[in-house]
Amino acid sequence: MTTFEAIILGIVQGLTEFLPVSSSGHLEIASVLLGSTSLPEESLLFTVVVHFATAMSTIVVFRKDILHILQGLLKFQWNEEAQFSVKIILSMIPAVIIGLFFEEELEQMFGGKIILVGSMLLVTALLLFLADKAKNTGKPVSTGQAIIVGFAQAVAMLPGISRSGATISTSVLLGIDKEKAARFSFLMVLPLIIGKIGKDILDGALTYESENFGVMAIAFVAAFVAGLFACSWMIQLVKKSKLTIFAVYCLIVGLIAIIGGLMTS
Repeated sequence: MTTFEAIILGIVQGLTEFLPVSSSGHLEIASVLLGSTSLPEESLLFTVVVHFATAMSTIVVFRKDILHILQGLLKFQWNEEAQFSVKIILSMIPAVIIGLFFEEELEQMFGGKIILVGSMLLVTALLLFLADKAKNTGKPVSTGQAIIVGFAQAVAMLPGISRSGATISTSVLLGIDKEKAARFSFLMVLPLIIGKIGKDILDGALTYESENFGVMAIAFVAAFVAGLFACSWMIQLVKKSKLTIFAVYCLIVGLIAIIGGLMTS
């Protein structure tokens, strides 16, 4: 992987992890456009690096919320923080099950399947359009809703389905306040990212060469900075019901991906 590829793919990951346009789908498209032959061998290490970067950007943006939750948990009471943490745990279950028992089947859906990516981007566009038309309610996330949003997160493991788009849209369509929906969406993925990174490290699946350090460091910085910007911006966009622009974007990119895939198949 070249320095240029690391910067581009790092920025793509950082932006699309939070913006509702599918990070996995865009990384698939970017990889095809770049025509990289080195990326497949480094894909797992690269994925771990950029996901760690986006996890760090999430922690920075929500540092006050995370500290408040931790302080509440240390009181060892059934308070608001403890209840919120339980909802986060429940929302993780569907994605954890898919990740543990269907990892091979999921991986087969990646690898340059641009038509699939394009089709799923169209689904993301529809979800965003419907969510933008929903009214703001001021209601928090309930336990049952947290589980349903968790299923949306599991579906978003498909390339082209935006995780943030699917979870925020599902939350809003369930009647959850838009700002609370965005906050829950970004916090609920944090334990999953950290857990996935830990699993990959413990499995010994990562391969590292000293010459990769500089390139991976550049990818980390690019993803971290882009993630800080995208996370903060996305919160404001959801509050102001400005998701339609991303629906249009996903529609256009999805159609281009499908047409391109059909022409090259």
